[in-house]
Amino acid sequence: MPDQTPNPTPVPPSTQNPKANSPAPQRGPTINIADEFGTAKRNLPPVKVLLMATAGVLIIVGIASFFQRAKPQGAGSLDNIAAVDLPGQNSVLVALTFTLHNSGKKSLWVHDVHGKLVTSAGESSGEAVSAVDFDRYYQAFPALKANALTALSPEDKLQPGEEIKRTVMVSFPVALDAFNQRRSVSVVIQPYDQPVPVTLTR
Repeated sequence: MPDQTPNPTPVPPSTQNPKANSPAPQRGPTINIADEFGTAKRNLPPVKVLLMATAGVLIIVGIASFFQRAKPQGAGSLDNIAAVDLPGQNSVLVALTFTLHNSGKKSLWVHDVHGKLVTSAGESSGEAVSAVDFDRYYQAFPALKANALTALSPEDKLQPGEEIKRTVMVSFPVALDAFNQRRSVSVVIQPYDQPVPVTLTR
């Protein structure tokens, strides 16, 4: 005899597993904390812009430095050179006659004067002889007096635009032959309150 047991009533899906068909719970907005706002990536402009700006600033600073760099307050020329050998000293005494022009806008006060000599053996310098000794050297070495003029001394002053012609004497520790074969000789005049000396070379 067939089984007469009635079929059980189907259960609605929602009642079978309440969690299976329930919608996913709503979540809040996702926050990515990987990028911090205190990093250079957030605070600085792109690297290309920074490099271009830095290059522009450096160019401007370079141009300004070029036009505002320190320049000698004066100029001129080395007009005459007379040298004699100092017997037994392997040195020469040189009279250097020059023209000096104050091209600055204020007075040029002479602080120090010396000579510079460049030969194949190198460079040497010597302090200028005191003006009070000129006559004594002229008597001992008359050749020095050829074309010589008034001595330039420390504390001499040139007004703006003024031009003078003067002579200085300098001793160099080289033989006369080496001096005559020199590469150059210069008068170097250092004014007060000036970073760059006036150098007259020949």
